[in-house]
Amino acid sequence: MVPKLKQLRQKKGLSQLALADLLGISQQSINKYENHSVEPDIRTLMDMADVFGTSVDYLIGHTDLPRRIEQVTPFHLNGEEALLVESWRQLNDKEKESLRLIIDNYLQNG
Repeated sequence: MVPKLKQLRQKKGLSQLALADLLGISQQSINKYENHSVEPDIRTLMDMADVFGTSVDYLIGHTDLPRRIEQVTPFHLNGEEALLVESWRQLNDKEKESLRLIIDNYLQNG
């Protein structure tokens, strides 16, 4: 069973059938992953993580961090910078792209 699957699917507005089509599996498999003690193989879990932009660890309930695990570069941040990073992590992809465009505009036009 994949604890976070139903929540993520519903949040993205996908039916079980639509998700199954995206993953190339049956709707019955999605139903079993959500409602029974059936677990997908690792490839399917990785594909699910890609669809939802999260990690396999989040899908299976191993972490509460919903974002994809990425390599990070250490920085020494002051309080304001740390707050900006935390705020950034709460934005969706469209909101992040909007901010990137604003930042690029400021950098180009000084």
